[in-house]
Amino acid sequence: MAKCEICGKGPMFGHNVSHSFRATNRQFKPNIQRATIVVQGKPRRVYICAKCLKTLSKTA
Repeated sequence: MAKCEICGKGPMFGHNVSHSFRATNRQFKPNIQRATIVVQGKPRRVYICAKCLKTLSKTA
């Protein structure tokens, strides 16, 4: 599974809990997008999570 190249966010694990309180494994996947950002004056395509993408748009 992909990771965010800025913050390093990756898949996390937890449980689905049913009404009878039986727990089964599940995976929380980050919202990874492929975006072109400017790094040190050059455009670069990176895999970045949506939260980092929103933060970069605020600072630009």
